[in-house]
Amino acid sequence: MLIGGEWIERKETIDVVNPYDGSIVGRVAQGTKSDVVRAVAAAERGLEQMGRLTAAERAEILLRTAGGIEERSEDLSRLIAREVGKTLGEARGEVGRAVSTFTFSSEEAKRIHGETIPVDAVAAGKGKWGVSIRVPVGIVAAISPFNFPLNLVAHKVAPALAAGNAVVLKPATVTPLVAIELGRILLEAGLPSHALGIVTGPGSEIGDALSGHPAVRMVTFTGSMEVGEKICRTAGLKKLTMELGSNSPVILMEDANLEAAVRKIRTAGYAVAGQVCISVQRVIVHEAVYDEFLSKIVPAVDSLRMGDPLDETTELGPMITEDEVGRAAAWIEDAIASGARLECGGRIDGPFLTPAVLTGDVRRSRVWTHELFAPAIVVVRAKNLDEAIQLANDSPYGLQAGVFTERLGDALRVIREVEVGGVMVNEAPTFRVDNMPYGGVKGSGLGREGARYAVEEMTELRMIGFQI
Repeated sequence: MLIGGEWIERKETIDVVNPYDGSIVGRVAQGTKSDVVRAVAAAERGLEQMGRLTAAERAEILLRTAGGIEERSEDLSRLIAREVGKTLGEARGEVGRAVSTFTFSSEEAKRIHGETIPVDAVAAGKGKWGVSIRVPVGIVAAISPFNFPLNLVAHKVAPALAAGNAVVLKPATVTPLVAIELGRILLEAGLPSHALGIVTGPGSEIGDALSGHPAVRMVTFTGSMEVGEKICRTAGLKKLTMELGSNSPVILMEDANLEAAVRKIRTAGYAVAGQVCISVQRVIVHEAVYDEFLSKIVPAVDSLRMGDPLDETTELGPMITEDEVGRAAAWIEDAIASGARLECGGRIDGPFLTPAVLTGDVRRSRVWTHELFAPAIVVVRAKNLDEAIQLANDSPYGLQAGVFTERLGDALRVIREVEVGGVMVNEAPTFRVDNMPYGGVKGSGLGREGARYAVEEMTELRMIGFQI
């Protein structure tokens, strides 16, 4: 753990386990509520330290951090592959994105500004002049998930520091190691000693204590809808950014480029073993091309190469724990019992769930209504665009959606009528770059990530009026 610029060890530790072979990747201290109290107290001093930095100095620290990540990219990639079970290609992609996230945030540190306000637009404003400025929100509690243990930490920490806040980070219990390495890189880059705290331990204890601490002014969280709702109740009157998952739909119309759709869905439904918030989960296909699409997607999915994440040829790594493998397999079995058809995969193979495609009557099962978070998709028919949009909206979630069509009018209808935070046209909903606004509606959360948008979330607007 990192508290007040010092690395803290404990006799009580948590093993970080490689999900592929069960080996111990490392151990971290098991933090307690008292560690949260100490970390927040240190962050109060860190907030003062950050307040003495200029925008240019904050930007330079973040840019040096991006350089530090890039210098250690291969070591960080292999660490991610070992603690998450990602393939090396996926891990390298995440490290590259973290470099971008810190670079974008460095740039945004120099662009934080307010505006002039025409207070003399009313008679009472005569002789007065008004401006607004943006000020740091204060101490930010950042609670990150296991699946992107570097870049989703970066999306919380980098904009918060760019805005002049102090941060207390609780990384995912099962994948904390790369977040700790990021903490070392930030300190080496010149971050003030108390500006970042890292407390490792179970979310039920550390996360609750952080969210409810009265000195914490904002909570930024990525995880499940159920945990997000609990954090909202615990946090009370704080700013919140909640990214709470999805069961992302993609619509294929009868004029879709099926080869491109199959290629993108093969990647987007099964990357990180399907454990991505915007993984393709529900594929809604116009009935005119349903059979052709199915004849292409099933063999494409069935050909995914499972294996050791450190093997350069592996395309599909293990799921994060055997419990998660068992849960996902049970959901698939329940779907089959309620009328679904398993076209391929869906079997437990050690730490793997073999990549699955489900068809048939799936709408009464959890593989349709919930976030599956596993290497599986469900494919359903739609008679027309109206039904496709209705099926896409048949969800408590609304993060991102995709549509494949050559007709601009159909694409615009999906853009306007599907209830999500982002729509990708002729692309899978799993597309994300790190400077775009990212977040959802309905059960998918509150607020937006992406450097510029996160900075706005992590600052307060302050109004200043002058009598001239």
